[in-house]
Amino acid sequence: MLRRALSLALPAVAVLLLTACGQEAAPPAAPRPALVVQPQPAGASADSYPGEVRARFEPELAFRIGGKVSKRLVEEGQRVKAEQPLAELDPQDVRLQLEANRAQLAAAEANLALVRAERDRYQKLLDRQMVSHSQFDNAENLYRAGMARLKQAKAEYEVAGNQAEYAVLRAPQAGVIAKRQVEVGQVVAAGQTVFTLAADGEREVAIGLPEQQFARFAVGQTVSVELWSHPNQRFEGRIRELSPAADPRSRTFAARIAFTSNATPAELGQSARVFIDHAERSPLAVPLSAVTAEAGQAYVWRVGKDNRLERATVRLGAYGADSVPVLEGLQAGDWVVAAGGHVLREGQQVRPVDRSNREVNLAAKE
Repeated sequence: MLRRALSLALPAVAVLLLTACGQEAAPPAAPRPALVVQPQPAGASADSYPGEVRARFEPELAFRIGGKVSKRLVEEGQRVKAEQPLAELDPQDVRLQLEANRAQLAAAEANLALVRAERDRYQKLLDRQMVSHSQFDNAENLYRAGMARLKQAKAEYEVAGNQAEYAVLRAPQAGVIAKRQVEVGQVVAAGQTVFTLAADGEREVAIGLPEQQFARFAVGQTVSVELWSHPNQRFEGRIRELSPAADPRSRTFAARIAFTSNATPAELGQSARVFIDHAERSPLAVPLSAVTAEAGQAYVWRVGKDNRLERATVRLGAYGADSVPVLEGLQAGDWVVAAGGHVLREGQQVRPVDRSNREVNLAAKE
């Protein structure tokens, strides 16, 4: 029985041995090439905020009386001179009021003439002892009342004259109409904004600052400004004003940037970009393509011993056009994978190459 079992097993073992001899072991997978770079020194990191060149003084112009707009004499963006008429109200009501006060003034003057003559007559009669002192005192009081009534009528007439002048809205100083908020036929109230004037003189840049970084800004802080009309040229400035409350829609804090020099070629309405340096300096920077993030945490792939990858968690600064500063997590001598980080894994062995596809010996470059 044993002999029969051995006779059956030996051929099967021989077949397996022959099959194993006919197949070679699979070669290990070659390390994949990976473009590597070293973090480069970075300058002082700065945040940039878009803005618009505005006038230092922007008074909101309004009529001092209410009424119906009969004429609009300027358009938005038009340059105006000091005391130039901008708009007019329907003058009918104020003219009628002026005429009524003029008539009251004439009546007061006539009444004063009458009581003055009466007072003078009683004075002569008193001198002759033909009237009593009480009668003279009554005439004197009527004269004084007439004087007061005339003074009141003059004041009311002057007020009515001013009201008539207020029917014409004039520019308080030279500048440009930045905003128009009225149309002919519209009824406006006293004090309602009709125009916004961008006064000639100093120019500033208006920007909005994010609420999460607002605490690091302060009035008087130095900044640099780049104008759209003068690219790659920086102008010195400072934060002149910071709003104490955030805008309810944009959730940003309004800020005004004043230029240090009055000779800055800033024109009203120009686009600008304000650069504000960080308090902390970032010594290194890596390409944007080298950074990967997972669950809100940024990291890069660092090439370690035996060219194996290890994940390095980093803290980044403000993103630039093609690079990003690294505040924490890397050293100057580290090598990181510059691209393709989303297909790599921890511990994977790679073949480091440079941008010319030449192999990089990291051990020799340390």
